[in-house]
Order: sequence, then structure tokens, then C-alpha cells
Amino acid sequence: MPARVFISNAHADEVYREQLDKQLTILKRAGIVEIWHDRRLVAGEEWDHRIKSELEAADIILLLVSDDFLASDYIHDVEIKRAMERHDAGSACVIPVIARPCIWEIAPFSKLQGLPKNVKAISKWANTDEAFLDVANGIRRVAERFEREPTAPRPTLTGIPLQSGAGQATPRSGNLRISRRFSDQDKDTFKHDAFAFIQKYIEGSLTELAARYDDVHTSIRQIDANQFVAVVYRDGKKASACTVSLGGMLGDILYSSNENARDNSYNESLSVETDDQSMYLKPMGMSMVHRRGNDQEKLSMEGGAELFWSLLIEPLQRD
Repeated sequence: MPARVFISNAHADEVYREQLDKQLTILKRAGIVEIWHDRRLVAGEEWDHRIKSELEAADIILLLVSDDFLASDYIHDVEIKRAMERHDAGSACVIPVIARPCIWEIAPFSKLQGLPKNVKAISKWANTDEAFLDVANGIRRVAERFEREPTAPRPTLTGIPLQSGAGQATPRSGNLRISRRFSDQDKDTFKHDAFAFIQKYIEGSLTELAARYDDVHTSIRQIDANQFVAVVYRDGKKASACTVSLGGMLGDILYSSNENARDNSYNESLSVETDDQSMYLKPMGMSMVHRRGNDQEKLSMEGGAELFWSLLIEPLQRD
């Protein structure tokens, strides 16, 4: 019998829940888990009753944690409260899944081991596909334990109307995910947000580098709205430099390992790409730092920023 999995999430984190649901599809097809979340509610259902019923029936309760999740009164007062009661009683396993950075260390579930690995928020992973895979593998291990070690009889769902008719809920599939559509405006917004994030990331990294090493000095300067230059000096000598620019024939965000980049002199680039659910950054794979056979990676904004930072700091690490 598959383990019943209840996903508790804020609606602001819908994209994370959908990606997780997608990653768990193979487990559903294999009969290892069956999934429920509040997007499976239908018109006419008493939503509070259905949520509480599914919460009682669950073997595994996933908490998709973010600041929006923690700010929800209903999630805190109903879902987290009952989840922890069942966890402490040994009738369910509660797993925090950290979606976005937030102060969750003082939450009622902070004593529990979370996912993904090292409880690093999914949004902070360089490759979010790897983060969701790590989460799915963790859930699989717990679900398979339920198969090997059956617990007390599972509660049944009672009082949930299934007959059709006016004002009544009707049965329907949980397989309702369809491809998202991303406009040119969506892609441009993502590109500019990513460029701004990369600039802040490199600036913060330069500041920390200079603070750690007395012989290192750094500078970052804005050329215009679409370009900035970063330089690292060691013992007064220029040790590394880069220009990061928006746009060009080679990609959406371009990296050059010198201060006076020309359109054809870039060492790496990032392009905004989409799959059926999300937008991500895809590296061109031109740089030696990235020659690991991973030029098909789907990078988050942090992943793209870390790639460019690796290129900038690599000359100092060779010394």
C-alpha cells in the first residue's frame, strides 16, 4: 500500500509544490506514494474538513517551509499543530522541506531533520533540479520504510461527499498539471533580476574576500545600467578582473575576464531558458571552470552568480 503524503504549503510557494509534485511522479507511478495537497480541493467541498481529514490520513506530512508558510495563521494553528501532534505520537512522519530562506529554527518543527541536504533552501541551490531530486530521494526512503514497517491501521476519510449534484464535490484526477507559458516580458524580467542579483553577489563576495585577506583589495564599479566591472588586487597588483554585461549575440548575461570587454571577447555567458514549469539560467559552457559536462545545467540566479564568481576568483586560487 502506498504511503499517503500530505503537502502543506503557502500558495505563494505553488511553483515549488508543483516542481516537487513533478519530481515525485515516478514514486506515484511505482505505487510508493500517493499525494494530496489543497489544490485537489474541488468546488463545493468543505475545505477545512477535507484538509483536516487528509491530515489525519497521512503517513508522511511535508511542510514546504518559507516566510509565507510561517506567516500563515491557518497553517500554523491547524496544519503544523496537528502534524506535530501526530509526529510526537508516532502516527505520522513530519518532514520540513525548506523552500526559501526564512527563520524556521524556532518553529515548532525545528527539532526535526529537514530536506534538502544540509537543510539548504531549495531556492539557494545552484541547480534546483538537484535540490528537488535530493528531497524526492529523502521522501522515498521514508515512504519505503512505511512499506517495510506497517504502523497502526490508517484512518479513513469520512464525511467527504463524492456524489455529483449542485453544491456537491465530484471525484476528479490529481493529474492536473499543464505546461506554464512564459512571455517575453517574463523572460526579460527574469534576465534583469538575475543580472542585478549577480552584481550584488559578486559585490558581497569581493567585500568578504578583502575582509579575510590583508593583502587583497577589491573594487566594483558600475559602467552603466547594463554593465559593471569587478577587480581583485593582491599585493597591489591586479590579480583578476571581469566585466559582466547584459545582452549580446552570445547570451543574455555575458562574462569577460578583462575590464574592456568587446562583444566577441567573452569567456562565458548565461541564457534565460524555460521548461514546462520554470525559468532558469543555462551556461554556454565556454569556460574551463565549467568544463564538467554540465553545460546543460538549469542554474538558479545563485547558481549563475556562483559560476561567474568562480571564474573571477580562479586566477587567485591557482597561485
